[in-house]
Amino acid sequence: MSEDDLADGRSPYILQQDDDEMRYAFWADTVADQVEARVADQHPDEDEPEIVIKGGISPSGVPHLGNVNEILRGYFVAAVLRERGHEVRQVFTADDRDPLRKLPRTLCDLDGNLVDLGDVDAGALGRNLGHPYTDIPDPFGCCDSYGDHFSTIIQDSADAVDVPIDMVSTTDLYTDGTFDDVTRHALANRDRAREVLAEYQDKVDEEYIPFNPICEECGKVTETVTDVTLEPEESDLPTVDYRCTDMDAGDRTIDGCGHEGTATIREGKMPWRFEWPGQWGVLGVDFEPFGKDHAEGSWPSGDDVARNVLDIEPPVPMVYEWFTLDGEPFSSSEGNVILVSDVLELLEPEVLRYFFAKDPSRARDFSIERLDQLVDEFDRFEATYFGEVAEATEDEQAFADRVYPLVVEEVREERIRLPYTFAAVLGMTDDPDLREEIARREGHIPDDAPEWAVEQALARVERARNWARRTENEFDYELKRTEIPDHEFDAETEDALAELADFIEAGHDPEEIQGEIYETAKRNDIDTGEFFGAGYRLFFDEEQGPKLGPFLAKVDQEFVVARLRRER
Repeated sequence: MSEDDLADGRSPYILQQDDDEMRYAFWADTVADQVEARVADQHPDEDEPEIVIKGGISPSGVPHLGNVNEILRGYFVAAVLRERGHEVRQVFTADDRDPLRKLPRTLCDLDGNLVDLGDVDAGALGRNLGHPYTDIPDPFGCCDSYGDHFSTIIQDSADAVDVPIDMVSTTDLYTDGTFDDVTRHALANRDRAREVLAEYQDKVDEEYIPFNPICEECGKVTETVTDVTLEPEESDLPTVDYRCTDMDAGDRTIDGCGHEGTATIREGKMPWRFEWPGQWGVLGVDFEPFGKDHAEGSWPSGDDVARNVLDIEPPVPMVYEWFTLDGEPFSSSEGNVILVSDVLELLEPEVLRYFFAKDPSRARDFSIERLDQLVDEFDRFEATYFGEVAEATEDEQAFADRVYPLVVEEVREERIRLPYTFAAVLGMTDDPDLREEIARREGHIPDDAPEWAVEQALARVERARNWARRTENEFDYELKRTEIPDHEFDAETEDALAELADFIEAGHDPEEIQGEIYETAKRNDIDTGEFFGAGYRLFFDEEQGPKLGPFLAKVDQEFVVARLRRER
């Protein structure tokens, strides 16, 4: 990227630029400034032009949490602009006229269940390699096409995190004529299109045409255009003559049928490097975030094509870093994916929105194994907003003050958050009344708490329980609360359990209890492993379980002491 590009704001690295200007506490304010400047420049005679924020995706594999990155990044910029009084439309394009180039190994039904290709109508996909996604039957049989199925899941994901988006089918942009003028312009200026694209792609020869028709014989997208007629006598639309030839698809070739025919500009598609900037023009896009994979290749070519071929002013760009899932890249084929619907079974929507509110220019990991840390971080962020964290730094306070109202559905100081791991402990019992009783006894629910706050607090228990089961961690056990498991212990073990009960009754922290378990076993000449096993049998009717000291510290003391004494 040249210095001139940086100077005129065309660099997508707008959050990474280091300058002496005022720094906002929230990155979306920085982006909103640039969007407002663009809108003022492009619409000087309009009082309140609608601002359009866009994201997009090509249907492929499983629409997972990583795919909503730009939905939520766009949402925060939209929220800031709405705060400033602007009308904002957030659109998300499905590039569903792209051809299917390879078979996905994993798919997803509308309920969020991952399934192998062999468990659905795989033939619906296998017979349609090279066809547009919207021309391929839905392998689940529930939507109009494979493309529509994918788009429905994206829309459901946005709805689940309460982000209002308009899904836009690229196929519809062609078939309803929205793309007519842009496509006609690209074909009329095909010589210039070749010159510009040749700077970014090696496979651009003198015969290159920026249009890929759909073969009327076999239904596949073909890249071989033999002639262009901008004003045909028999049609109001420009047409192209084509030959259906083979298509390269990574390490394989999709065979063309050899048919020669004619197609109008509504019966095909532009290559993506023209289609993407074309979307900016027809949708009036003012801002689009995208991953860093687009920043060095697709964005420079898109910017160039928009300005120098299509006569379109590009939107404000913003590159964001990818994030990983438990330290590994998202991958449908490798099974390293999680859907938004899955995540919301583990934590509240506001916690997920908080994750995406953090600086997009930094790489992060979304760890299911350590999800308790993210929830604890959110709880501190929330408490900081309400002035409950005395040691909060100036930056922490500024970020919380600015961002918290954008993350939650409603700001309510009476809210209650059970510590996530404590909620996981409560999840060891199925009794909802007992869960509330323990939470109140341990001081997590005040006596005067409003009912809505109590319900919200206890709803976290099921989420934490789901997390424990999904990760099979130390909280994935069933606490035998209602009756004492039927186990006999020798006199030495009975005495040791009674000593441990006295120690816990006196009041000690988790690590002190853990250490005392070892010391009690030694004083009574009991094998340490056997003594821990006695504790697990007594509380879980199992031979093993969570780290015992911290667990006993989290459960209500009265019950723990009584159980160790074999009283209940």
